[in-house]
Amino acid sequence: MLSKGAYHSPGERQLLLRFWRTARGFWTGKSARWAWLLTVLLVATVLLQLLTQYSLNFWNRDFLNAVERKNGNELLSQALRFIPLAAASLSLAVFSVWGRMTLQRKWRAWLSDELYRYWLERDRFVRLNFVAGDYQAPEYRIAEDGRLATDLPVDLTLGLISSLLTATTFIGILWIVGGNLDIDVSGQTLTIPGYLVLAVIAYSVAVAATTMLIGRQLTQVLEDNKRAEAELRAIGTHWRESGEDKALRPDGRDGLRAMEAALAAVVSAWLKYCWQLMRLTIITHTNSLLTPVIGVLLCTPKYVAGTMLLGEVVQAAAAFVVVQGACSWFTDNYPRLAEWAASANRVASLLLALDKIYQCPTCDESAVDWCEPEARHYSLE
Repeated sequence: MLSKGAYHSPGERQLLLRFWRTARGFWTGKSARWAWLLTVLLVATVLLQLLTQYSLNFWNRDFLNAVERKNGNELLSQALRFIPLAAASLSLAVFSVWGRMTLQRKWRAWLSDELYRYWLERDRFVRLNFVAGDYQAPEYRIAEDGRLATDLPVDLTLGLISSLLTATTFIGILWIVGGNLDIDVSGQTLTIPGYLVLAVIAYSVAVAATTMLIGRQLTQVLEDNKRAEAELRAIGTHWRESGEDKALRPDGRDGLRAMEAALAAVVSAWLKYCWQLMRLTIITHTNSLLTPVIGVLLCTPKYVAGTMLLGEVVQAAAAFVVVQGACSWFTDNYPRLAEWAASANRVASLLLALDKIYQCPTCDESAVDWCEPEARHYSLE
């Protein structure tokens, strides 16, 4: 016997743990060989891209120093040196796209197969209608939310690994090239060691904190948006199927009223999402405008004093932008993190609802997560 009973919405931590309990099977089951091979190749590509970026940073310094010295032979040498670096950068970028999309495709195919199997086997898709839970439009959750829940983690994880390695590497450049900053304070000299490193860390922390404060509701807004879209599609499907059944003869005016109400909910949810993105765009766009300027301004005093060459100024300013960009991974990807969390939560909600269905091995009937004394022979699949 099935019953909806009382429903208590699970917390986000429970949802994400339930999603990962199923999704991690891609790296532990029969697909593990392909999964780990692609993962290792992608990490190796990130390391090679970092090495290439590091070499280009020093090439940029050497080329501009040659320009400042007006040395024609050295300029030619640096131009020839640029060709293999550019070819390596381009080849790695193309291979990274192939590896990333291949891993996403295979993970999505594996997860979708698992979700469809769990939903359709033993008539769970029928029994699910009598179970309490957040599982509306399960076919959409598997198709769309399943796609986002597997596509985004690959992009985000590779981006995070790249950002951590890039920040660690280029902080060394900032520390060495930037050196210390001496400031005269009341006749005494105040020395700030590695001032460019301290500046980029402080600036990145301030930007990240502002992003968290402004975008703290984004995950919930995205979930509400997806839920409203699913309800709109479900209502349309219901009225289409009702119209195909001549015995029901539905009233089109009732359907129109239902669709208008659902559409109004969708528009309202999108408006909230729009306001959230507008506020976050103010932060990200301002950050992209200010970072290069701040890097150059911080190097200007040493250039004017003659303790830093033009090439070193450009190298340090470029490293400042790279480190700040790496430290701003959270800020730049906050909307995508929220979108992934919303999609993963919706997949997990469906899984939790399916988990509530018990299967009796003797009579082939089902019950939810409670059972009456005479039904204690039910066991969870």
